[in-house]
Amino acid sequence: MSTSFPIREECPPGACQCGRDVLLGDPQGDTRILMLTKAEEKKLVARLENIESLEDLQRMQSRMAAQLGMVVTITPGAGEVRTVRGFNIEIEDRPGLCSKTRQTVPAAIRRGLDRRPEIAWALLDSQDLLGGLF
Repeated sequence: MSTSFPIREECPPGACQCGRDVLLGDPQGDTRILMLTKAEEKKLVARLENIESLEDLQRMQSRMAAQLGMVVTITPGAGEVRTVRGFNIEIEDRPGLCSKTRQTVPAAIRRGLDRRPEIAWALLDSQDLLGGLF
């Protein structure tokens, strides 16, 4: 399969089970996720670490879904949320999504929430967990 855009390099053998080869071999496959090269992933991580507001975070989530097909959900954990580690940040599993990306994107979001705690409070409030206290 030939693509008109640069695609992510293949991970070393045995390091990743992303299914990149299967995706490239499928003519009907959604190859948008392969546009996330290592350089582009670094830019994305830097952007997620420097989010400015809850709206900014939600805009980034929708852009990742639209441009890369990467669906990221952020929900409060089942227990008490005392730190940003109390949030469940999950990326929908899909072919071509590198396991490293599955780790770095949630970590970058956590660093961004840690840097700007008011975004974490706004996220909790949007789930009505604070009951309108703030």
